[in-house]
Order: sequence, then C-alpha cells, then structure tokens
Amino acid sequence: MKFVSFLNPDDSETPYLGCPYLGVLDGEIIEDFGIEAGDVLIQILGAGRTDVKGLRWYLEQYAVKRQLSEVELKAPLPFPVSLRDFNVFENHMKTAYNIAGREIPAAWYDMPFFHFINHTSIYGPGETITFPGKIKELDFELEIACVIGKEGRDIHAKQAEEYVMGYMIFNDWSARDIQRLEVSIGFGPTKSKDFASSFGPYLVTPDELEDRTTGRVGVYDLEMTARINDQEVSRGNWKNMHYSFGEMIAHASEGATLKPGDVLGSGPISSGCLFETTNGKGPWLQPGDIVELEVERLGVLVNTVGEIE
Repeated sequence: MKFVSFLNPDDSETPYLGCPYLGVLDGEIIEDFGIEAGDVLIQILGAGRTDVKGLRWYLEQYAVKRQLSEVELKAPLPFPVSLRDFNVFENHMKTAYNIAGREIPAAWYDMPFFHFINHTSIYGPGETITFPGKIKELDFELEIACVIGKEGRDIHAKQAEEYVMGYMIFNDWSARDIQRLEVSIGFGPTKSKDFASSFGPYLVTPDELEDRTTGRVGVYDLEMTARINDQEVSRGNWKNMHYSFGEMIAHASEGATLKPGDVLGSGPISSGCLFETTNGKGPWLQPGDIVELEVERLGVLVNTVGEIE
C-alpha cells in the first residue's frame, strides 16, 4: 500500500490545525479515509504491520475516491515522533573523508552510527524549502527513510522487519558551511540539519517491494537518482548499503524504545549530495533550484529552493 496525506482544495473548511487528510494511493486515485493524518496515522502504525486485507475492506466500504491531480500532497508522515539519521553507504563515507584528507575511522565498521535531526521541520512534495540567510552552502541529500510501525526495544536485526511500517524518500537538507564549523569542534551535525527535511511523495509498505528484496532486512535492489533543474547529478542503488535497516533498527533500539512513527534515515548514497560531486567546493543550491529525488517504487520527491530569508 502507498499511504499519502493531502489537502483537498474543494474543502470549505481548513483541516484541524492545518493537518492534512489520510489516504491510500491506488494508481491515480486516492482512497480517502475521511480522517486527518498525523495522530491517526500513528495509531495505524501502532497496530503493527499493516493489515492490508482489513484496510482494503475498510476502504472499499467507506473511502471517498479522489483524483490525485485534484489534491495537494503533503509529507506522508507530517508529524514524525523522532528522526534519526544514519550514514550507511560506505562509498559516500569514503568520498567524504577523502575530501577531508582522511580515511573512514575504523569505528564506523563497528556499528551504524546516527545523529538526531529536528523532526518538527518537515516538508512534503512540491513545497518550497526555507533558505535561512545565514546559510551560504545549501545542499541536498538523497536518502531512504524507514518508518517504525510497532513499539520495540532491544530488537534483533533478523526480527526487525516486523517493526517496519514502510519506506519513503528522504531529503536531508544540509548547510555545509555550518556543518563544517560544527564538525571542527567535534560537535554535530546539529544546527546544520535543523531547518528542513523532506518526506514523500508517499509511504510504501514492504509488501510492495518484496520482489526486489536482497535477503537483508530493509535492503532492496532499487535504483536511486537525483536531478537539479532536470539535470541528473546522482545515481546509485539502495542495495549498496553497508548496514541494513535491520541493523539500524537493532542499534537504535538497543537500550531504547522505538515508537510507532519514529523515522530512521539511511544517509546519502554515493554521489548523493553536492558535497561529494563538487569535492566539497560547490557550486551549491541557489534560490529557484528544483531538486528531484527519485527511488524506484517510492516515487519522485520534488522541492524548490526558496528565496533567502
């Protein structure tokens, strides 16, 4: 199933607190639950792996069908509970450290490290991204996000799949000039990742990807591409992860409880950001640039860079 959240331009009233509605995408048709996304989606996530048969029955009985072209899609998970971001693509790490004149630290091969990102600055497909004036080196990152659908603690990597609700494209917008300062004092990235994260265009349940599995939990043979102003700048494959989402879930849940609606990001693929492709020197994103991230089966996430504030 493909979960979406959306605003219906025909509504006479604004959704409660600006919260979009919840639906399931079937081709060009959205099956509208008739309820707001957000907490309701988290409740569905909390039921564990989606009961596809049960949901299908509910949608057939009660859903209102809407044309995709008639609504405005928002982030499929507009209010994540938390957002952790890993760095699990080895070639990205090699390139990043090579730019800094170093090799990947040996500790990286011991466990999948992560940092927390602001989970309240979420953007959806088609939205314009805030460009704070202090930022001089704005970058994108082509990533996959895994959404947790079942509460768990000390989860074993081999059992982690039952805790996954689904996957979506994730753009981890980054301020490289601020990140460089943070890393220089051994603290971060923090503020350099604080202003914007994009999810979308929909949240895809694992059953949609089964025929492309690699046998590792949360790792699929699916192409990933990034374009800026219609020019391809990055291409890679999900299957090239050094650590699986199963291993990421195991590490994140060690001594800590994962909740439905928690999000885990993969970190960028090799060449999945301008920092890599320009050897850390730019040119960087500018106001008006259109960034498209595409992952097979997960769709295309498009955002425009806004004017400098």
